[in-house]
Amino acid sequence: MLNVGKIEEGFVLDHIQAGKSLSLYYHLGLDKLDCTVAIIKNAKSDKMGKKDILKVECDIDMLDMDVLAVIDHNITVNVIKAGEIVSKKELQLPKEIKNVYLCKNPRCITSIEQELPHIFYLADAEKEIYRCRYCEEKGDRI
Repeated sequence: MLNVGKIEEGFVLDHIQAGKSLSLYYHLGLDKLDCTVAIIKNAKSDKMGKKDILKVECDIDMLDMDVLAVIDHNITVNVIKAGEIVSKKELQLPKEIKNVYLCKNPRCITSIEQELPHIFYLADAEKEIYRCRYCEEKGDRI
């Protein structure tokens, strides 16, 4: 059995779809932070069969909850203080998201004006569809 020590202060992202932890690692910018990160891939899960887990020892405010919610709003976010879980945060799909999706429409202003942020709004919450604010194209994740 694999044993990964507990963290004193930070957060644990649990119930990540198996194989998605590295993508989350980069999208959340954890590669740019000077903090301890444990990535557990393909852990056994009664609920999911297999899952990934990310344990991060840094301030919870460093986590972009909107990006996390867009990638997978079913992830459990456990906040850790003094080595214990003090709260669990629920993820909600944001109404608007910047630079998580790229617009693939070649006629979109973001294709011409490359410094413009890629802004997408939640067009259909039930189907989790985001559309480009500039041209209405359906979003594809980065």
